[in-house]
Amino acid sequence: MEIRVLRYFLAVAREENISRAAEALHTAQPSLSRQLKELEEELGKTLFIRGRRRITLTEEGMFLRKRAEEIINLVDMTTNALTMGDDVVTGDIYIGAGETHAVRFLTAVAKKMQALYPEVHYHVASGDTKDVTEWLDKGLIDFGLLFHPFDLSKYHSLPISAVDTWGVLLLCDDPLAPQSSISLRELWGKPLIVSRQVLNTGRIEQWFRGSPIPLHIAATYSLAFNGSLMVQDGLGYMLCLDHIIHTGGNGSLCFRPIAPAIESRTSVVWKKYQVFSKAAAKFLELMQAEVAADDRL
Repeated sequence: MEIRVLRYFLAVAREENISRAAEALHTAQPSLSRQLKELEEELGKTLFIRGRRRITLTEEGMFLRKRAEEIINLVDMTTNALTMGDDVVTGDIYIGAGETHAVRFLTAVAKKMQALYPEVHYHVASGDTKDVTEWLDKGLIDFGLLFHPFDLSKYHSLPISAVDTWGVLLLCDDPLAPQSSISLRELWGKPLIVSRQVLNTGRIEQWFRGSPIPLHIAATYSLAFNGSLMVQDGLGYMLCLDHIIHTGGNGSLCFRPIAPAIESRTSVVWKKYQVFSKAAAKFLELMQAEVAADDRL
């Protein structure tokens, strides 16, 4: 299976049309069709459903598309890292992170890096812990930002000082809105909108242990913005971190911290024995210097 053919495959999957893909690739349509057919024969699988005007992927084709995107991305990252000049710091830095105010630590370091090495570019992918660790393990990102606790056996970590506070996103006209904080007891039996990741870790059950009323999980979310829309439409109370959803001005939503306080901390992590590009190595140096400066304050 050649990298060039995988690029052809992805172009057809993207365009959903052989003619348009051939035009985008600057290659002849018969040659492209032949190479895709040879790819199917090599794998022993049908990758496309060929319609009169549109080509769609089979289940096997969708699987290959995901893997091919990862392979091509890794090849491009490796090529860029190896072809840089010895005295030039340029290229790309790939980061995976969840929705957290702690991302501001990364953006502050990136801003300092930009002043020193303006030819470095940054790519941030959003995902939960499962997504980020999978990307790290496959070599698709250089660094991940993970909430504690996490498995340290495969990673080096750099704890950062940022602290996220858990609270409740609710309508401003809700009876609980005038309070400066909300206790978990006051949420017993109420419809809750919770993060899919936190629900899967069992933390929600721990927080509400002792409630005489069964938990009422009205909905789950992966992206906080989508969860906030559910709150706006009256679906329930959203458990989330502060600073994620803007609640200032004349908006309909407000955030109230949970009392007693529930806090989360994060660390930047990277694979053990990771071989960094020059850009990623410089970024790590700046992150370590930033944390050391915070520790001295």
